[in-house]
Formats: sequence, structure tokens, C-alpha cells
Amino acid sequence: MQAWQVHENGEPGEVMRLADVAPPVPGDGQVLLKVRAANINFPDALLCRGQYQVRPPLPFTPGVEICGETEDGRRVIANPVLPHGGFAEYAVADSAALLPAPDALDDAEAAALHIGYQTGWFGLHRRAGLEAGETLLVHAAAGGVGSAAVQLGKAAGATVIGVVGGSGKAAVARELGCDVVIDRRSEDVVAAVKEATGGRGADVIYDPVGGEAYAQSAKVVAFEGRIVVVGFASGTIPSPGLNHALVKNYSILGLHWGLYNTKNPKLVQRCHEQLTELAARGAIKPLVSERVPLGEAAAAVQRVADGLTTGRIAVVMEEAA
Repeated sequence: MQAWQVHENGEPGEVMRLADVAPPVPGDGQVLLKVRAANINFPDALLCRGQYQVRPPLPFTPGVEICGETEDGRRVIANPVLPHGGFAEYAVADSAALLPAPDALDDAEAAALHIGYQTGWFGLHRRAGLEAGETLLVHAAAGGVGSAAVQLGKAAGATVIGVVGGSGKAAVARELGCDVVIDRRSEDVVAAVKEATGGRGADVIYDPVGGEAYAQSAKVVAFEGRIVVVGFASGTIPSPGLNHALVKNYSILGLHWGLYNTKNPKLVQRCHEQLTELAARGAIKPLVSERVPLGEAAAAVQRVADGLTTGRIAVVMEEAA
């Protein structure tokens, strides 16, 4: 089979190599899946760089989220077990963790449903307790993680403010349903949020960026607001001022979604059921901005790493396409 492999750490476009290799052999409790589509996530770039919290042995195949097909023809969503990731014709996954792919979504959309939307659901509902009528601020609102949070926020009845970088991404954020869109490249984010909220600030802030975005969040979070920290795409991990959190009476919430797979897997299943229902009624739909063949995966991962994309890029197998 064909598979992208990383033999040394570095930039995805430089270290990912397409090779003919033997299909992986499933271990106990695992299943071999034919990959129909693989979604590209920022962690795929971090895996290539050797900067992710998980460091699979070299060589490995990246690709942490797929829509695959079982031997009996079922269409499923899975997180492949590294080192046999999803940027290949076949991948390995834990049998117990397979989830049915929603009928309402095609392969590329289904591949993009799991990590981003589960993270959004757990962040907004389980951690922050977002309520209808509250204001949600989403950083990087046109990106893969941010776009999921925007749709989930709207589905929950929140007023959504999206922060983006550039006019093209601003247009995407509006199409996603943001009530207010702020272009950080041409506007003062703090002033714009305060103006949009009448000086009150945002009740819940969803931050996959870190760095300057977090500094802005601390300035615009409302009384009893909640800042949900889900990642550091900026490359800068902020150091929160806990005295500031005390004085302004807000909460800083961390979210490592992957922990729920071992700590409370039933919640992951329940979340998937809710996401499937939302997809069925059209309340959420992963924004797949680009579908590329397997041979273009390395270049696509590099574009995600460089922050040049909106929504999701999916690697789609020729047969599925």
C-alpha cells in the first residue's frame, strides 16, 4: 500500500515521504481500516516536527483522524493508532473506539467531525457550561478548530464573535454564522469586542491560539466569564496572571480532549450521538475547504502548519472520491 512516512523530524513538506509499504497488522483489540478520507489537523504538523505530546517511533505515518471502512463495509470515524496513521491507504484503530460515520456527512466531512467538534463540545459545554443568550468569542474562527466552535456556539443559542486574520477569513467566518467578525490585522480586537458587547465582554472565550490572543482574552472576558484554553497554534504558551483572574472574577479552563478517551469514554460516545443529531438537522457541517489526493498530503499538511488554510483540508482516496 501507499503511505506517507516520517523518517526524521522537521517541517512536514520536507520530512514526509510517500512510500510503498506493507499494510499494518492490527494488534489485540485493534482493527484494520481502509482509509476513505483523512482530515489534516495541526497536531499532524507537530508530530512531524517532534513537538507533539505523543512521539511515535520513527518512521511513522501521521494522520490522527479518518473516515474509514471496516472489512464488513461499515463507514466509521476513527483516530488511528500511531505509528500507523491515516495518511495511507490502510490504518489501524482500536475496535472499541470506532464511531459510526453520520449519514448526513460525506467521507471528507465525516473525517473532520471527530477531534475538532468533540473538542468544541467538551470545551463549550462540559468545561465552560455555555448557555443560550451568552456571548462566545472564538479566536481563529475560520480555522478548523475555530469553525467547529462557531457552529456549536450558534447551535447552543449563543451570540458568536469571531476573530480572524485577514479579509478572506473574515468572509468565511461570516458564512459560518458569526454575529460579529473582527479582523485582527486591521482592527483593535480588545476595543472591537468591548464595543460589540457594550463594554461587558465575552462570557466564554475559546482559544486555540495562545500568545497575543490569550492576552486579548484576559482583557475582554466578562464578569464570571470562562476562558477555555485548547491549544497554542501561535507557538507561544502564555503565562496567565492569576491575580488578574482573581480581581476580575473569571475562570481559566484547560481542555485536553484526548484524556476523555481513557478517563470517561462514555462521554465521548454521548458527545458523538449529539454531534450526529446536530449534523442530521444541518446545525453543524464541517467546513472542508479543500479535498486533495493522497499524493498531495505533505504539501497540504505544510499549508496547515503555516496557517494558510481556512476550515479543513481532507485527504480523499481516489476510490472514495
